[in-house]
Amino acid sequence: MADDGRLSAGSATLETAQDTLALGQRLGAQLRAGDVVVLSGPLGAGKTVLAKGIAAAMDVDGPVTSPTFVLARLHRARRAGAPAMVHVDVYRLLDHAAADLLGELDSLDLDTDLDDAVVVVEWGEGLAERLSDRHLDIRLERGVDSEVRTATWTWSAP
Repeated sequence: MADDGRLSAGSATLETAQDTLALGQRLGAQLRAGDVVVLSGPLGAGKTVLAKGIAAAMDVDGPVTSPTFVLARLHRARRAGAPAMVHVDVYRLLDHAAADLLGELDSLDLDTDLDDAVVVVEWGEGLAERLSDRHLDIRLERGVDSEVRTATWTWSAP
């Protein structure tokens, strides 16, 4: 357990998309404003499905779809005082190691302060960590010739 009562690390076998959604809901229930979640894994590993589960737990407006072509989507909280979710896909920025993720997000004029939201970043490994010293890293893998996925997660320490 982390100092704040959240699970600091774990792993799970995800046999179905419903299992991936359920893990997202479990992890999403622990998130608070200012948290950054970094989702990594190959194409088809389930990053967007996991983001849908996180969004369901956070009770934000949807639908949650891959933001590949728009870079980021803002999903507003349905409850007053609850954080919004900013869903980011930095796949297009992967060729730009020096990319300024904060600058890119700021230029989108998302109408929210990232400190007041949970930022969920697909393909963010190596870039998203710049958003926060403390972030949840989630790695998804899919078995060869299998639909079974594995997820491992850990909170970084500031």
